[in-house]
Amino acid sequence: MLRGANAINLDTKGRIAIPTRYRDWLTENCQGQFVCTIDFQSQNCLLLYPLHEWLLIENKLRGLSSTNPQERRIQRLILGHASECELDKNGRTLIAPTLRQHAKLDKKIMLVGQLNKFEIWDEDVWHQQVQQDLESDMSLGMELSDSLKEFSF
Repeated sequence: MLRGANAINLDTKGRIAIPTRYRDWLTENCQGQFVCTIDFQSQNCLLLYPLHEWLLIENKLRGLSSTNPQERRIQRLILGHASECELDKNGRTLIAPTLRQHAKLDKKIMLVGQLNKFEIWDEDVWHQQVQQDLESDMSLGMELSDSLKEFSF
């Protein structure tokens, strides 16, 4: 399972070191292979999928219509930015320059586990997003989904 927020550095070559606590699981479950793409719902975030999870996303994208403009847009954004990457022997993976530029990644980034994938954020932007999420008042005019109405922990 991929969870937790990890402050890590982007090296000068555009590589990130995956925290050691994830490496064995990732090697075992996807042989250290990933696909990185943009998050079409956030201009400031990348999504890093273990290969087996990415294949599920590709199947969903394959089911979208290429003649429906909205569905085609989603396919174009997600698949058009998809970049394969792999863990090297030092536990690092290269983030493509176009993706780094899209998310405005600088040296300090956040790798945030989201169960089946990681989000990759510039550290400052991540902290701004968290603050915005904390300040968001769901009770003022925002309708909760049925799933959230029943969610508790």
